[in-house]
This record gives sequence, structure tokens and C-alpha cells, in this order.
Amino acid sequence: MSISVDGAGKARIVTALLREGPRILLVHRSPRRLRLPNVWDLPGGHVEPGEPAGVALARELREELGIDIAVPAGPPVHEVHGDTFDMRIWLVEAWTGAPANVAPHEHDAIAWFTEDALEALSLAHGSYLAMFRRVLAGRRG
Repeated sequence: MSISVDGAGKARIVTALLREGPRILLVHRSPRRLRLPNVWDLPGGHVEPGEPAGVALARELREELGIDIAVPAGPPVHEVHGDTFDMRIWLVEAWTGAPANVAPHEHDAIAWFTEDALEALSLAHGSYLAMFRRVLAGRRG
């Protein structure tokens, strides 16, 4: 996976919040990962140079979970901005295929979680829990 940066030098990251009824799918980052090891995160990755964000999201989900999605048409449900990255998160509620861990070098597990199980998890970003609760309650923004 290559890192794509915009003019400001930040990595452009796209991720998906996969929701199936009252559950969301998270991936567990391998303890061997250099960045953010051993935490639960959203599937996704870096945008390649010249690649539209929605196309990158569809590619990343195919590479990591073996599923196909329609390229998102609407705005992301959440954004996270850091010193070295800008991440856009889209809510995905329809896909083709069954999610599987097809990138075991990146994730050592994937799992579905209901809201009551999320608080006990070590999450990759502090804003995730509030976003998960908002989306599971049916609110997008």
C-alpha cells in the first residue's frame, strides 16, 4: 500500500463504517503493525495518487475484506484530521460478498460488535465511540 499525500503533505485515508442492523464491523490491527498496533479500527486505507476517494474506498474494502461496494455518492459520515493525515469515513450498509479477513498481514481479526460491546474495546481513535453510537442510533451527522 502506498501513501498518497496532498499538497499539504498529509496522507489521505478513506475508511468505511460497515453497519448491518444493530452491529458494526471492525478490524483488529495486528500487533506487528508499525502504526497503531493492537487496536480495533475501521477497514480502509490510503488513497493512491490520482485516485478518487470513493474509488479508493471500494478498492480497499475489496483488498481487506473481499467485498464489493458501490462508490459512495454522498458525503462522509465523519472526518478525522491529524498532523500527518486526513481521514474520511463513509457509512456503508450494502455490499456484495461476505466480509472476511483477506489481509491477515494487516489485521489479525475482524468482528461484528453491538453498541454495548464497543466501550470495552481499545479503539484506534478517540472520536470513534461517539460516532459509532450516533450511527447505530440512526443519526448520520
